[in-house]
Amino acid sequence: MRADTLARARTLDRPDLAYLVRFPSADGMRDMDLTRAELARDTDWVAERLRAHGLAAGQRALLTASGFEGFWGHSVIGALRALNVPYGIAEAMGWDHRRTSVFHRELTPHAVIGLSEQTLEGLAGTADLGEMFRPTRVVLARPSAIPVLRAVGVSACVISAVGPALALECPERTGAHINAAAWRIGERDGRLTVAAGEERTSPLAETPLAVAGRVVTGRCACGSEDPRVLLAQAN
Repeated sequence: MRADTLARARTLDRPDLAYLVRFPSADGMRDMDLTRAELARDTDWVAERLRAHGLAAGQRALLTASGFEGFWGHSVIGALRALNVPYGIAEAMGWDHRRTSVFHRELTPHAVIGLSEQTLEGLAGTADLGEMFRPTRVVLARPSAIPVLRAVGVSACVISAVGPALALECPERTGAHINAAAWRIGERDGRLTVAAGEERTSPLAETPLAVAGRVVTGRCACGSEDPRVLLAQAN
């Protein structure tokens, strides 16, 4: 019966809207549509970024994310599935740090994606962060967690929401890439701005963000032509 229900559900029309993205701008909260087609393109882009980190079929990953971050968390999950990388998920809030610890121990992941400063604060009371994450091949952490990890010898790269966009650093560690086809990223007076790019059907005029950083353009040593953001919080 369940199989029949799912088969029937797949034949139904569904709206093109996948998410209503709410993000903080310099002037308060803003809303933006995210369509299923846009989400699919975001997923493809994330998959390419994760391939650059060496993720491949059969490796394992741990993702720490919160439900309200679905606009980028879903694209990361879709990318892991496309790469045939099994994954576990823990909440990025500090109160769920034990789940992160258990998954990290049981999965022995090739990649940990989305580590937050709150999770690290929780883990610090029960584990040596350096011993825990130095053996992990790929650590993608939020900007405020980067200094904590690098202080204990963990070679972490940045993953961060920049308004409605996702910034993801490559192994070169020269700034976090943003998909140039989807977003126009800029800077003004030391703060970043974002606008919808050519691939985005959902409109977004240039919007100042309350995010300190600067933009680096030109070809990265990894081969990507996407712009990179250097986030002040990650230094």
